[in-house]
Amino acid sequence: MASLTVRQLDDRLKKLLRLRAARNGRSVEEEIRTILKGAAEDAGLEALDMIEPPSTGPAKPARREKETTGAKRVLLIISGGIAAYKSLDLIRRLKERGYVVRAIMTKAAREFITPLSVGALCGERAFTDLFDPDSEFDVGHIRLARECDLVVVAPATADLMAKMANGHADDLATAVLLATDRKILLAPAMNPRMWENKATRRNLAQLVADGIAIVGPNAGEMAERNESGTGRMAEPLEIVAAAEAQLANASGALAGKRLLITSGPTHEPIDPVRYIANRSSGKQGHAIAAAAAAAGADVTLISGPVNVPDPKGVKIIKVESARDMLKAVEAALPADIAIFAAAVADWRVANAGEQKIKKTGAGAPHMALVENPDILSTVAHLKSKRPPLVIGFAAETEKVVEHAKAKLARKGCDWILANDVSPESGVMGGDINTIHLVSKDGVENWPPQSKDEVASMLIRRIAAAIGESK
Repeated sequence: MASLTVRQLDDRLKKLLRLRAARNGRSVEEEIRTILKGAAEDAGLEALDMIEPPSTGPAKPARREKETTGAKRVLLIISGGIAAYKSLDLIRRLKERGYVVRAIMTKAAREFITPLSVGALCGERAFTDLFDPDSEFDVGHIRLARECDLVVVAPATADLMAKMANGHADDLATAVLLATDRKILLAPAMNPRMWENKATRRNLAQLVADGIAIVGPNAGEMAERNESGTGRMAEPLEIVAAAEAQLANASGALAGKRLLITSGPTHEPIDPVRYIANRSSGKQGHAIAAAAAAAGADVTLISGPVNVPDPKGVKIIKVESARDMLKAVEAALPADIAIFAAAVADWRVANAGEQKIKKTGAGAPHMALVENPDILSTVAHLKSKRPPLVIGFAAETEKVVEHAKAKLARKGCDWILANDVSPESGVMGGDINTIHLVSKDGVENWPPQSKDEVASMLIRRIAAAIGESK
């Protein structure tokens, strides 16, 4: 796109242009483009045709104004980490998909890549200074915060995450992040020890609680010699997929899809009073059902005994035992997606008492146990009516990922969402969960987050997987 430089501009005219831009909610640069475009078009298209006759060859690309009409706008904040070089490819990938990209660079980011490179890829200058007189005369950082549909921070350093978690605003990037009312997506990038530091984990938990979405980090080799672990920034295409999920209309991401979800424990009777059960509140399964319904899916939730409210917009079938749950699951098929979040009891009493068992002084009664049906494996191995995507949960107290990989192979499902449910984790009955998504493609380590956020992240992940398979 051509550029024009206007020299010796009258100070009074410059001031009038700034005031006009502020009144119209535009930058001075945008306002000048608007004025020039209007003045040029007033001359009429006939005049243009006389100067430049219509081409008989292939049509020329439309002007940028027309290309970007209705296009989603992404504000990319680049902070100072070695992974900043990936942001250049990220800009290119976003623009390939039709997004309008603006970029803010922190002072540290400019130590790794140049504003010239970023500006060239974005198609407009990179913003760097909170006190830039050319943009801040009309509070430009507020306009940057609002003139976008999504804010992406890539890379998100430990320092920037700490500032965000605590509401700091000492430069352009943090001021925009504090002022924005748009969705925010973070792509963390740092040394593994920094990622695992307790301060970073606290900041991450706060950001997640504030509703900020996270993509990555990934595990692998670091820039530092002989350093590896979790901390690598997600790859540009991963960030693009996460951004697309954030920008998608949440109410329609799973529109037309039938989801079958199980939740809560099962109660296996010993007698009419006593039972065997797993420690499960049903919070995670019910949160997934609510998120799926919000995404437009037709949801059937089969729930064991729980004390959490029924999610709205969901068909609920309440059961007690594992056998009852299996019957309800089979009756609810076919489905496009099945998510087995219930903590089904592995065993039941072979001969449950018809009356309450009484103490006799002769010691504890003998109770023979038999295995309950394996609902996840049963559905995953169906020859017909098997949902295209079958997802199970693995609640483990040790070797979480190792056991989940074995379960994936044994059960025949597509994904396993594994989590640590040891007493010190606080997951059982609590509100925070840490998920490892295990599939044939590898392991995705999700950050600690609320069960509602886990549910939203899972639904976004499912929507992305469905999109990839089309």
